[in-house]
Amino acid sequence: MEVKSTLQVLKQSDYPGRRGVTDGQTYQRLVGWPEVNETDRIRLGRATYAPGTYEQLHWHPIEACYYVIAGSATVRNIEGDEREVGPGSIIYAPAGIAGAHEWEVKDTLELLDIRACNESNRKIQFTVDKKTKRSYIDLEDLHYRDAIDFKSHY
Repeated sequence: MEVKSTLQVLKQSDYPGRRGVTDGQTYQRLVGWPEVNETDRIRLGRATYAPGTYEQLHWHPIEACYYVIAGSATVRNIEGDEREVGPGSIIYAPAGIAGAHEWEVKDTLELLDIRACNESNRKIQFTVDKKTKRSYIDLEDLHYRDAIDFKSHY
C-alpha cells in the first residue's frame, strides 16, 4: 500500500498581515483559510495589536482560544472582571455572550487565534453595549467576514 503525505509546512512570513477587526490590529491568516490551505475544521491566525489598542466588548458565535506570544494586555469579561495577560497566557472564550471579552493592549500584543471552525461567515463578532448587553454587528463587518449571505449555509 502506498501512502502519499498530506503534511504541510507553512512559513508565517509568506502570509502578509491585513487589517484586523479593530483599528490597531493586524491579522495574518495562517491555517484553514481558502487562500492558504484547506482544512477540515481548524483555523489559525496571528493577531498583532499596537500599544494602546482597545477592542470593544464582543462575543463570537463560535468558541475562541487565544495564546499570547508576546506583549501584555488587560482582558475584561462581560461582568467587568479584569485579567492581566502576557506571554504564555491562554484565553478561552466560549461561544455566546457569556464568553464576551474586551482587550486593552499595553505593549505590542501578539497572539495566536485558534478556532475549531474554518467557516469565515461563522468567525464573526458581535459588539456588546456594556449597559444594556444588547449585541450588534455592522453590515460592513458582516461583509468583511463573508457573512452577508446565509442562504447557502443554512
